[in-house]
Amino acid sequence: MSVELVPLTADGFKELQNELEHLKTAERPEIIKAIAVARAHGDLKENAEYHAARERQGFIEARIAELEDKLSRAQVIEHCEQSDKKIRFGAWVTLCNEETEETTRYRIVGDLEADLKKNKLSLSSPVARALLGKKENDLIEIRAPKGTKEYLIIKVEY
Repeated sequence: MSVELVPLTADGFKELQNELEHLKTAERPEIIKAIAVARAHGDLKENAEYHAARERQGFIEARIAELEDKLSRAQVIEHCEQSDKKIRFGAWVTLCNEETEETTRYRIVGDLEADLKKNKLSLSSPVARALLGKKENDLIEIRAPKGTKEYLIIKVEY
């Protein structure tokens, strides 16, 4: 049986470690107190506070288990400066939409740390797959539900 590694950037690994630590040291003790307070109110069958606290505890414990599993299989990928400037895992890529001339900056990261609000694209996303191996000044086409869009790669940074 082979263990599937989870690719992460160094920043993403640190963020997940911090989240795990917060869940274990702050969230878990807080929910234990909330369950104790709700239990003190009496009849557990009709105690909405107790059931809500237990449900929250389930979410916290599941997230802790997930993070521990992923971090134990993490493969932190760091890149040194490369002369060819090809887009690889961990790269920050600045794109210009050829139609609207809007520029956007994305980082290609592992699935676990992907977050569009923070401009972090999953390695398995169609945009990231289209970018991998390309260089500055390359033109790429990305098929979206609203049609094909063209982007010019303005800058690649590590």
